[in-house]
Amino acid sequence: MASIYALNGKIQGTIKLPDVFKTPYRPDLIQRAVVSAQASRRQAYGTDPYAGLRTSADYYANRKHTYRITINRGISRLPREKPGGGSLGRPKRVPNVVGGRSAHAPRNKDYTNKINNKEYALALKSAIAATALKDVIEARGHKIGAIKEFPIVVDDSIESLKKAKEVRIALESIGLADDLERGMEKSVNAGKGKSRGRKYDKRTSVLIVVGEDKGVSKAARNIPGVDAATAKELDVEMLAPGTHAGRLTVWTKSAIQAIA
Repeated sequence: MASIYALNGKIQGTIKLPDVFKTPYRPDLIQRAVVSAQASRRQAYGTDPYAGLRTSADYYANRKHTYRITINRGISRLPREKPGGGSLGRPKRVPNVVGGRSAHAPRNKDYTNKINNKEYALALKSAIAATALKDVIEARGHKIGAIKEFPIVVDDSIESLKKAKEVRIALESIGLADDLERGMEKSVNAGKGKSRGRKYDKRTSVLIVVGEDKGVSKAARNIPGVDAATAKELDVEMLAPGTHAGRLTVWTKSAIQAIA
């Protein structure tokens, strides 16, 4: 059983937790699932295998040919274009000419990292169950203050909040003020990432899981470190950013019923 908090922070009832919260904690599977998701989003890197080779150029080195041979003509013996009429055009295909192929182009590589469906499903259940483990949440660095009961379940009225100020007040009334302050902390990254859109190292704070999004997601994203998602949209990476499970999660009553 878990207590249900109203938006003013008072307990207004209880709810029976589904069996998914009894799933054993599997950090190894959670890490695999997150790495698989991150790797599968990475764009394949490499050149077109036919880059520099889409040309009519060819090399005629056999002396028995009486056309387009480069022998004894005072020109380099390289593959040349065929402009027509039996004449020779510019050299192509080889790396050391204009418009030729790359000499040592990077090989094409697919970074997709696959994971079995049953393994991912177990990882998701384990990540959900980790939101009820106080030790795992604290080990992740969240400041839970005087909260003693996990998972944190709130009334469905939070789904209809439209302003970031309202969401912040609701979370602070539950006792999450310290972690919201932690979410505002940021530090400057070292290296060239500062000029590539990764200037700051930001903290990940509360995740709000709702049964139906009635506007709370747009309001929550204006609070640093706070995210909101429906129970259907939930994935392992949301619950375990950076492969570390135990994200401080606030569930609505309808979200708990949706994952049952």
